[in-house]
Amino acid sequence: MKKIILILGIIITTFSSCSDFIEEESLSNVPADATYKTTSGFQLLVNTNYAWLKGIYGGDPWLFEAGTDMYAEGRTPEPAGLSQYTLLIPSSTGVEQLYNSCYQAIQAVNKTVYYSTITEQNANVPVLVGEAKFIRAQAYFLLVQTYGGVPIVLDNITSPVLWFERNTAEEVYTQIISDLEASLASVGTSAYGTSGRVNKRAVNDLLAKVYLTRGYETFGTATDFTKAASYADAAIGGQALNLAYDQLFKPGNDLNAETIFSVQYDKNSTSTDPQKLGNNQFYYFSSYLGGSETKGGAPLRSYNLLPTGYALGLYEKGDKRWSATFMNEVYENYYDFFRVADKTNLKVKHFYEPKWFTAADKENYLATAKLATGFVYHPWGEYEAAYTLIKNIDYQTIPVKKFDDPELTTPSSTGPVSTRDIIVARLGETYLVAAEAYLKAGNPATGLDRLNEVRRRAGVANATAAEFNIEYILDERARELVGEYKRWFDLKRTGTLVARASAHNYRIKAANFVGVGGALKILRPIPQSALDLNQNKDFPQNPGY
Repeated sequence: MKKIILILGIIITTFSSCSDFIEEESLSNVPADATYKTTSGFQLLVNTNYAWLKGIYGGDPWLFEAGTDMYAEGRTPEPAGLSQYTLLIPSSTGVEQLYNSCYQAIQAVNKTVYYSTITEQNANVPVLVGEAKFIRAQAYFLLVQTYGGVPIVLDNITSPVLWFERNTAEEVYTQIISDLEASLASVGTSAYGTSGRVNKRAVNDLLAKVYLTRGYETFGTATDFTKAASYADAAIGGQALNLAYDQLFKPGNDLNAETIFSVQYDKNSTSTDPQKLGNNQFYYFSSYLGGSETKGGAPLRSYNLLPTGYALGLYEKGDKRWSATFMNEVYENYYDFFRVADKTNLKVKHFYEPKWFTAADKENYLATAKLATGFVYHPWGEYEAAYTLIKNIDYQTIPVKKFDDPELTTPSSTGPVSTRDIIVARLGETYLVAAEAYLKAGNPATGLDRLNEVRRRAGVANATAAEFNIEYILDERARELVGEYKRWFDLKRTGTLVARASAHNYRIKAANFVGVGGALKILRPIPQSALDLNQNKDFPQNPGY
């Protein structure tokens, strides 16, 4: 592969300002170069590779969730370009966030690979390099899905360079798979819940997703889907979904038996600046809940990325994911749901009626529940994102509770931060990846079995062979993965972004996607900041921009 030279001054300039992450430099007076050549110093360097994932996932999730069929804005505007597409240009707010943070992680890995050949050699060095290459593959996978072909940078850049070229998406996928194959051959097999490090299961899971996604590309082949199914099954490893769904995201249980890979946070490591350190995942997917000025406090919420009517309407009576995902019954003190074991005497402040409620169900609920003063009953159809056009008061839309952080140290009004982990890969999704891969590989019967394992755990009836298609899989992924930073990639991968976003997001029409020259804005634009820093003025922008 030809050598690609990268400018991206962002990598050089922002790499020195990493107060939110584990510090890469030695805390002693030993120079970094000498430190990394020691066993302990090299381990420290690899640890920073993991820390850079916080820059990718820990901030605003616009590039993961905005502008989809499942989430739309409410009282607080989202970045218009990313949420509505009509105003999407290379300099739009948020476009550069993922580009910058992924290349920061890539540069950290490149440094690790460089020092791996000159550090003290031992049996653990290849294992650590394998872990690092997994992280580089993860970053490139996010980049190629979001922006298409991007520069492949494998050198340890130590000073700014003023020229870079663009690789094709096919070349990027080749590099991703190369990194993952090397990682699979070298990483360990220790359970993620005990080691917290990349293992073979995590690599198999990512290989499944990479091959599945590449299979949809013009350069993809049917064998990509076959390989995706095989790798997904290897990641599943025969493990059934036996953990109750409401335990998957129970606070304190983030490293459970079904977590395959996550971005990990520690309360002690954020104590120096609790208003900024941590992540923002819990901050979204709800209307404003009042913050600390409410009785007993409540989570500070953004009032955007609210569940759409489509997302809320996917659940049927008996689906355990409904009550495990949404706070459809809110007590006077919001956090009592987590902090009070015996809820017998707690009073309900808000109730969000499920779509299956009948008049008799409503009557029975109001007659038997303990209702607080000022109790609000939210009828079905009056708490989705679009309803904020009619009413946008506090608590108007249903809160997503699965990411809540009820630690007493979590600020309720001083900043949108949490020290809970962000789960990037988990077993339930791997089953759905396998389902999609088997369907696309021409083996729908096995794919249906994988999907129905997810439904079995949810407590709902099996899907039938007649129902089983890509649309059904997307619906099932929606039910299973609310808020888990997957949706834009799901729609883009399956070629359903325009149709589904325009059908279910009240802010989007199909015409919003039409860009320069009539080309559709499917990929995000290459950030203007990266283009401005590049002296190669022949670097192509994406279609539509």
